[in-house]
Amino acid sequence: MTEVGEVLAVAGRGLMGDRYFRYFHDGAAGGPSRHVIGRSSGVCEISFIDVDALTALKHDHGVFLASGEARRNVVCRGVPLDQLVGQELTVGADVRVRGTALSEPCARLERLTRPGVLRGLLHRGGLRAMIVSGGVLRIGDPVRLGRL
Repeated sequence: MTEVGEVLAVAGRGLMGDRYFRYFHDGAAGGPSRHVIGRSSGVCEISFIDVDALTALKHDHGVFLASGEARRNVVCRGVPLDQLVGQELTVGADVRVRGTALSEPCARLERLTRPGVLRGLLHRGGLRAMIVSGGVLRIGDPVRLGRL
């Protein structure tokens, strides 16, 4: 993943420029209008991982994974992501998201990085979420539980 200084979060679609940003097929060329998305595992417009999980991966399993290699959109610290499925978070000044599922690591992540990542991030691979209210996200923005 590529780190950017700021990104536009769009409710119902994801992060502008992300490879999984939801595009809409307009029915041109006679085809039906439909919603197009890349991820097949459910709603995930934005994903989070806590940097402490990456530190634990190194400490507990001897596997170093840089935050950009984790393939999550937002890296935070001290947020209990594993407890936030169904809960709302505020990121930055006004972006609201709702946790939809834990983001368990997959074999593809391990293939793209290094052996041990799958086992080491099991049950601490982050959080998948949908964007409830969009806006601009910036590096250093706080992640807070609940609405403002």
